[in-house]
Amino acid sequence: MRNYMMAFFTSVLLAYFITPLAKKWADKVGAIDIPNDNRRVHKKPTPLLGGLAIYFACILGIIIYIPINQKILGIIAGATVIVACGYFDDIKSLSPRAKLAFQIIAALIVIYSGIRINRLTNPLVFLGGSKWIELGILSYPLTLLWIVGLTNAFNLIDGLDGLAAGVSVISSMTLFVAAILLGPEQQYVPVITAILAGSTLGFLPYNFNPAKIFMGDTGAMFLGYMLSVISAIGVLKSATALAVLIPVFAMGLPIIDTILAMIRRAANGKSMAEADKGHLHHKLIAKGYSQKQAVLTLYSISAVLGIGAVAIIEVKLKTLYFLVFLVFVVTSMGMKHLKASTNKDGKNKMDA
Repeated sequence: MRNYMMAFFTSVLLAYFITPLAKKWADKVGAIDIPNDNRRVHKKPTPLLGGLAIYFACILGIIIYIPINQKILGIIAGATVIVACGYFDDIKSLSPRAKLAFQIIAALIVIYSGIRINRLTNPLVFLGGSKWIELGILSYPLTLLWIVGLTNAFNLIDGLDGLAAGVSVISSMTLFVAAILLGPEQQYVPVITAILAGSTLGFLPYNFNPAKIFMGDTGAMFLGYMLSVISAIGVLKSATALAVLIPVFAMGLPIIDTILAMIRRAANGKSMAEADKGHLHHKLIAKGYSQKQAVLTLYSISAVLGIGAVAIIEVKLKTLYFLVFLVFVVTSMGMKHLKASTNKDGKNKMDA
């Protein structure tokens, strides 16, 4: 545990001291977010590229505390591709196709290094049959979809000061606790999650409302990429019943928000690449929450889902099914309440 704490605090300090340098660099290269449409919540130009601080702190932490092997090199190489994509997007704004191409290349690098979701636990094992579902050749497209999907999911929730960073810290710490409980089969997952959590936490003081710097696509995509790869290394492969739900719960907020965005945009005939104001954080702001209130509310939801992720490891299968059902019901009720409240507020404003 001492090594985990050292890795965590080293990464916190690295990110904290690198972030001002990233801010100066953003000013120098003109990577500034200027609020020029009604989707923007902030009102003044703010430097981007804060993700560079998270990236360098995390990579340095990995180099210091984890023995370098083929898989670690693959993670670092893929992360570098993702950060390069985010960097150019924050400066010049890349097309959705170009960003997707970068993400696919990063995922393929990880897969080539030997990291794949090659099997899942069988949720119906109590009916008989094998404990594992071997994916075979399907492991390649599934791993690719998992990495690319989560990379974009964290990018979508990066809409309020400190939101993506705080949710990432909670998700990282959830996966850290899960990996500790799951034991030696998790290899170096606890160390990487501790490093990622520390790197993001060290950046958060500059990013919490009112933000002095944004992480930009550089940081948001990097966080989604790292969390997807971390879960693919070990947590998804654990022998715990319904182990696939551990990372799904741990990263539940961005996953839910992404699924809702896909449904919403498909229903409205819009492309997934077309931005809108229908995200969870937008709905809370429309309901009258301040930025801090909205962010803290979403932190709380993420933390509850994180507790659910840890509970999956400990509870019996029947209890687990009930827990999943309960989360589904509560989430559905919350979404319905938010939608109704937002529609009512919007109607009242129009009537006024």
